[in-house]
Order: sequence, then structure tokens, then C-alpha cells
Amino acid sequence: MNAGQDARSAAGKAGNSPALTTIARIGFAGSGLMHLLMGYLAIRIARHHGGESDQSGAFAEMAKLPGGLILVWISVAGLAALALWLLLQAGLGIGSSSKKRWARSLVSFGKAVAYAALAATALALALRHPTDSTASAQQASGTILSLPGGQALLIAVGLTTAGIGGYFIYKGARKKFREDISVPAGRAGKAVDLMGMAGYIAKGVAIVTLGILFVVAAVKVDPNDASGLDGALKALAALPLGEAILTLIGAGLIAFGLYSFARAKLARL
Repeated sequence: MNAGQDARSAAGKAGNSPALTTIARIGFAGSGLMHLLMGYLAIRIARHHGGESDQSGAFAEMAKLPGGLILVWISVAGLAALALWLLLQAGLGIGSSSKKRWARSLVSFGKAVAYAALAATALALALRHPTDSTASAQQASGTILSLPGGQALLIAVGLTTAGIGGYFIYKGARKKFREDISVPAGRAGKAVDLMGMAGYIAKGVAIVTLGILFVVAAVKVDPNDASGLDGALKALAALPLGEAILTLIGAGLIAFGLYSFARAKLARL
């Protein structure tokens, strides 16, 4: 057995650890609760009640619940474990000549980075150092714009972000999320399909909007036009029929949260 096979074998054994997979399922549940709260906050914004509808706002709302800080810490552990599990899954492709396996590894790595970022956001709030996604996005955009070729780089970031959102829309519309879970038969399966479709499409629309805002910031060379997810949702609210659009997206994010709870139980780990 060569070094690459040894690495895959070790990653596979770690990835199949009952303790790690159990905590990873808790991570899906924590993500579910976060998306439920994001959907609720998006609907509040649509109705002009203010607040932040991004991940940091959702974790802040979570902390207000009875035993909320404990829930936040559990979410930190679960999301971090989920990120680790995905990194191990990405590692299974190391040393393989299969293009498909490399593609799966890249997707797993991207998801791991996303869940690690969520864990970091939850950790910041648990440690009483909440982050502001809009300020962070503007700071990051300003840094990118200050680099040689920064305008083109920020456009690339925006297009990549929009592409990820487009993939989410595609994944929801074509029910590609079924590859991630064991869908039950009957009405339960139909409910999972409905929640997955609505959730992925709504989340995709929000992320596409976020990508567009990055491109606008690059074209205008003004980092103040960049924004986090909260700013993207508020930008949607400013459109004609924006209140209805944002309400639908909020409902979709709630659906994604419910789907994530189902995934916590049904995920293929």
C-alpha cells in the first residue's frame, strides 16, 4: 500500500467514526436552526421590522432563546465536526487518478470551508465577539481592490459567488440534493423534496444577489457597495415587489432549515 492509499485509508477510518458522524449530524441540525432563524429574520426585514438576517444575526437570535448560549456552543461543535468530516471526505480523493473523485473532493473541500466559516461565526458570538458580515465584506472588498488587478479579482470573486448561488438553484430545481440523503418513501419523501427544492432555490437566489453586489463594487471601485448576506437580502427588499420577494426567500430559508433537520437524520455519512 502506497502513501496515498495509506492516507485515504486513515481518512476513511476517521470519517466512519461513530462519534464524529454523530457530531456531524448535530452540525446539520445546528445549521437547520440557523437557517430557520435567518428565514424568520428575513421575513421581519421584509415587513420593515429591521435586524440582521445573516448568519451572525441568526446566531444572535439563537443566543436569546432559553439555554440559547448552550445551543450556540453545541452548534460550534457540530459545525466544526461537520467541517472536519468533509475535509476527511475531501482527503479520500488524494492520490486518485479519477477525475470524478477529484471533483467530489473539491466540492467536499468547499463545503468544509463554508461550515468552518459558520462555526467561526458561531464561536465569535459565543465568545461575545459577534461579527458584522457587511463590514467584513466591505473590508475584504477594499483589501482586494487595493491589490494589483484588484478590480478584476473582485469581479472574479463576485462571479464565483454568483456561480455558487446558481449551482444551489440548479441543485434545488433538479433535486440533486437527493444524492446527499436517503429520501424516505411516501409523504415524508415528498415533504423532504419540497423542503429541499424551496430551500436550495431560495438560498441560491440570495447568494447570486451577494455575488452581483461584489461585481457592482468592483465596477464602481467602491467597497461600500459590497455586502454580506444580510446586505444582499436587504438589496432584494429594495426591488419592486421586494417585500414579497424577500418574504418568499425567508420562507425558503425556513424550508432549508427544515430540510437540514431531515438531513441530520437522513444524511449519507
